[in-house]
Amino acid sequence: MNFDWNVAWHSVPALLDGLLTALLSIAIGYPLAIALGLLLVFPQRSARPWIRIPVRVVVEFIRSTPLLVQLFFLFYVLPAFGVELSAFATGAIGLGLHYATYTSEVFRAGIESVPTGQWDAATALNLSTTRTWWSVVLPQAIPKVLPPLGNYAIAMFKDTPQLTAITVLEVLSAARAEGAQTFRYLEAITMAGLLYLLVSLVLAWLARRVEQRYATTRGIA
Repeated sequence: MNFDWNVAWHSVPALLDGLLTALLSIAIGYPLAIALGLLLVFPQRSARPWIRIPVRVVVEFIRSTPLLVQLFFLFYVLPAFGVELSAFATGAIGLGLHYATYTSEVFRAGIESVPTGQWDAATALNLSTTRTWWSVVLPQAIPKVLPPLGNYAIAMFKDTPQLTAITVLEVLSAARAEGAQTFRYLEAITMAGLLYLLVSLVLAWLARRVEQRYATTRGIA
């Protein structure tokens, strides 16, 4: 099959609409993954087993099951319990919940890398728990976790094609729809792949810039 550039360019507007949907799902899901991932760290560091163990079990369960299964559960099973969300909201929240378990491990590793002496110094200065975390621990841990957090943003974007399983019209869905109309899938799928590549490269560049900027302002670059 010869590649027809006219067909390829004709598919671009629909693919861009799908790309916008994918980016909007990331704009919601990624901050959710960061915020929830950080919150999941605290109970996992608790000295009380009845707090630590259940949270750990939930984190490992989500990390050990496929994202696609979780999306199906949220979209098709939760309505039976009275929880109904749109396909887009389900996809964005599903991405956020799934990747929150990964970002929590990243945050946990960064926090554990803070020297014990820093905790002891905060205790000696009689700092409150809240101030110890926000003024001593997190400022030292955050620069160390920026690279993997940036990688997870890219990974989340590359997982957006799975949203097609719950009827979200993102890039891959748009490419398949275009192929079904023209009976030429080569052009639409190729252009979709190029869009994924372009956006992934841009996200990688942005992640690197944020990492360098933050490292510089912290005086470690």
